[in-house]
Amino acid sequence: MSKEQFPVTKTDEEWRRLLTPEQYAVLRNHGTESPGSCALLSEHREGAFSCAACDQPLFVGERKFESGTGWPSFFAPIEGSIGTTIDRGHGMTRTEVHCSRCGGHLGHVFPDGPPPTGLRYCINGVALNFKPDP
Repeated sequence: MSKEQFPVTKTDEEWRRLLTPEQYAVLRNHGTESPGSCALLSEHREGAFSCAACDQPLFVGERKFESGTGWPSFFAPIEGSIGTTIDRGHGMTRTEVHCSRCGGHLGHVFPDGPPPTGLRYCINGVALNFKPDP
């Protein structure tokens, strides 16, 4: 994890109690879920996607699109909800995205998305919760 300080902090043991093993692997250890494995991939209702670790709203449903990658994809986050770092793992340089409230690893952002931003926030579905609009 980043050495950056976040508004929501917990001990490693507290995160392990709060999160499922798969959520912990992704959010706290920069893991990646298998493509196509998340139910949120096909979620198309209006609503908000929030961080599974701290419940901060991250994305709204109207910004989600089908990228064909096997992970939920969005063209823009809710302003201020996402932080970025450079990820040089796996022999490549990518831009990692994390929750600005707890620092949980969410996925990566790529410059191959649709208008209006041209960005693709490729997010691990296990790192998200979804709440439909009433």
